[in-house]
Amino acid sequence: MTSRIQFGLDRLLADPDLRRPLAGRRIALLAHPASVTADLTHSLDALAALPDLNITAAFGPQHGLRGDKQDNMVESADFLDPRHGIPVFSLYGEVRRPTEAMMATFDVLLVDLQDLGCRIYTFITTLRYVLEAAAKHGKSVWVLDRPNPAGRPVEGLSLRTGWESFVGAGAMPMRHGLTMGELGRWFIATLQLDVDYRVIEMQGWQPEAAPGYGWPLGERTWINPSPNAPNLWMARAYAGTVMLEGTTLSEGRGTTRPLELFGAPDLDAGALLAEMRAFAPHWLAGCRLRECWFEPTFHKHAGKLCHGLQIHVEDGSYQHAAFRPWRLQALAFKAIRRLYPDYPLWRDFAYEYEHDRLAIDLINGSPLLREWVDEPSSTAEQLDALVKNDEEHWQKEQQPFLIY
Repeated sequence: MTSRIQFGLDRLLADPDLRRPLAGRRIALLAHPASVTADLTHSLDALAALPDLNITAAFGPQHGLRGDKQDNMVESADFLDPRHGIPVFSLYGEVRRPTEAMMATFDVLLVDLQDLGCRIYTFITTLRYVLEAAAKHGKSVWVLDRPNPAGRPVEGLSLRTGWESFVGAGAMPMRHGLTMGELGRWFIATLQLDVDYRVIEMQGWQPEAAPGYGWPLGERTWINPSPNAPNLWMARAYAGTVMLEGTTLSEGRGTTRPLELFGAPDLDAGALLAEMRAFAPHWLAGCRLRECWFEPTFHKHAGKLCHGLQIHVEDGSYQHAAFRPWRLQALAFKAIRRLYPDYPLWRDFAYEYEHDRLAIDLINGSPLLREWVDEPSSTAEQLDALVKNDEEHWQKEQQPFLIY
């Protein structure tokens, strides 16, 4: 079958004219395990095999170039690539931002990262940091664009001023709807960066087309961009289920379906689902919820039987425009608070190197969601009004940066 879609990497490899501006320049690559060609060759190997390119360094984001690190705050070390003999620098180890010495190893940085379309996913923060460093050091950045597998819908509260963090790269909603190439354009404009920037665009990306709605389902292999991103269904649910990281509930880490389900040993999932349907049934549209039991092998509630719910978005019941994962997960928190007013829901622990702010607030970019959940008299309509305002603002703000 001939591929109808070409990612930025595949176009760069196939077209010598696109590569011509790179002649005689030292090139670095920022990549992870999902940075592969259509035939599953890693981008570092594919680019290094081209005689007209001089690859002098590589960078790995959170979880590493090889994607071997399981959890948050598990760092990757720098190393020498045994095949290509070049340094591989970690941007999730000793440093988050590239150092002067790292920046001195190249002239052009190629960014080939598969994103999940969610503000908290740290690859977009790393994109921001390398753009800022490139502006400071007079380097060029090329994004080899890839699909946003969650597609174009926008959802969630926008990050509030002062809440920037490694899981909050800027004032966008949780589900931002942009590709990495488009996000780079937005960062440059909003941060007023003077940087030589180029997007090697995809050809044939159809974010409105069923059944993938952003991901070329059946055409391209899904490779985990991070260890707990095992499939497209997780990517669809992630803008909601990522909030579970800030709670005492299991998000399914330590199971084979992480971030598609949630639960705890002391929950009655049947009662929870009934309460969710009673409080805001319209927030459950576009998917199916199923009661389930699971026992995580590691992480929260390891070795304990949990009762919970799995979010199903992989069959014909999935409605792309109607499915709102952020509202669905917010509703689950609200239902727990209504059923168990004193439930210790919010997890108080160091999260992405932040120690003085609750993880749930860092994740949401403000305390607004937590306050809504904890306020006994708050309604679905109140949260909806707040969120719709942010979503509509972002829909307008992102327009100038759209490529597709």
